[in-house]
Amino acid sequence: MTFLMRAATPEDAEAIHGFISELAVYEKEPDAVEATPDSIRAQMQSDRPPFECVIGAVDGTPVGMALYFQSYSTWKGVPGLYLEDLYVQPAHRGAGYGGALLAELAAIAVDRGFARVDWQVLDWNTPAIEFYESVNAEIKRDWIPCRLTEDALTAMAAKAR
Repeated sequence: MTFLMRAATPEDAEAIHGFISELAVYEKEPDAVEATPDSIRAQMQSDRPPFECVIGAVDGTPVGMALYFQSYSTWKGVPGLYLEDLYVQPAHRGAGYGGALLAELAAIAVDRGFARVDWQVLDWNTPAIEFYESVNAEIKRDWIPCRLTEDALTAMAAKAR
């Protein structure tokens, strides 16, 4: 079997959506995915796509992805990459594909002169935490993610007007 990585194209929207859905099931949020293959494809075809993605394929069949977007570090004064989703299908785990996708993302960041790659991991996802620790990733347990969505987002936006 041959594993190759490549930049995703709009034609990969179905596969990307499939990986997102599979990841949502794994993360115990099977009904949370609102994105569709059509919305992903449209975003990828836009003038300023909101994300980029690396597809990992075995013998031409997509088996995983690293979906990311540009971030910015005010402390460093340069951009970085934010890894939204790193996913490899269960049947292909343990073969080094996740590490290869993460290494590719690191290479993209270095090639672009970016300072870092950031991401989050669920506190109960022991296999992922162990994998990230094995590649010397810093697990930032002192930073707590925050988010405004739905009614809270609308309420906060209303305070600006």
